[in-house]
Amino acid sequence: MNIRTPLAAALIAIGAIALATPVLARADTTTKTKTHTVQRAKGADGAVDATRINNKGGVSTVDRSKGADGLTDKVVTGPNGKTKTTDRYRGADGAVDATHVGKKGGVTTVDRTKGADGLVDKTATGPQGGTKVTDRSLNADGTVNKTVTTTKP
Repeated sequence: MNIRTPLAAALIAIGAIALATPVLARADTTTKTKTHTVQRAKGADGAVDATRINNKGGVSTVDRSKGADGLTDKVVTGPNGKTKTTDRYRGADGAVDATHVGKKGGVTTVDRTKGADGLVDKTATGPQGGTKVTDRSLNADGTVNKTVTTTKP
């Protein structure tokens, strides 16, 4: 009986491998395809709006509009009806700043400033108070370095 048990187990294992091999071979040859489409059109205000259809059939709409300050604002409505908004405006220093309101109501602000070297630096403050500071600096050969510092609340 002890001799048959290992032999039977070996035969069962060989049979399972033989059955699984064609399945594994087919899994390697099949490919998954995901497709999404974006259809753009000029809106009545002249800004480019879009309709996005994701690979599961969900439809999002993007409505861009020119604000009173001449900058392009955006409202994205997702498949479930929730919206994300982006409001761009000029700060006191003349750089383009933005306020983003997420689907769940979280507000992120982006403050851009022009540094002494002429490059644009950025500070983003998230909905929970975390910050991300991007500092660009100019090298002697004209290339630009970037340092990103992130802080969590």
